Amino acid sequence: QVQLVEAGGRLVQPGDSLRLSCVASARLFSKYYMGWFRQASGTEREFVAGTTWSGATTHYADSVKGRFIMSRDNDKNAVYLQLNALETEGQATYYCAASETLPPPDRGLTREDEFKIWGRGTQVTVPS
Repeated sequence: QVQLVEAGGRLVQPGDSLRLSCVASARLFSKYYMGWFRQASGTEREFVAGTTWSGATTHYADSVKGRFIMSRDNDKNAVYLQLNALETEGQATYYCAASETLPPPDRGLTREDEFKIWGRGTQVTVPS
C-alpha cells in the first residue's frame, strides 16, 4: 500500500514563502501522476497543482498560478510545493495525492476522484 506523508506546514505571515514536501513509500514512484490539493475551513477540497511522471508538465489552479511552484524528485520519491507571497486565502490543509491514471493530452488531472491515494495533509496558517 502506497503511503504519502506531507510535511512543512506551519504558521507564516502574509507575504511569506513556504515549501511543502510529500514523500511516498512507493516502488516505481515515477509512474504516478502527483497532485496537490487544499481545503480551507468550511470549504470543499480544491485542486492546487499537478505534475506528470517526469515533472516536465505541471498544471496549476488559476488562483495560484504565478505564485506556487510544484516540482518532483523521483530519486527521492518526493514532490514539493513552493508557496510564495502567501495570503490569508492560502490558509488551508494541503494534501498530496497520487494517481496511476494517465492524464488526457489536453489537460492534467484535477478532480479528486482521479486520485486514489492521499496523504493526511499538512496545515498552513496565515493569520490576517
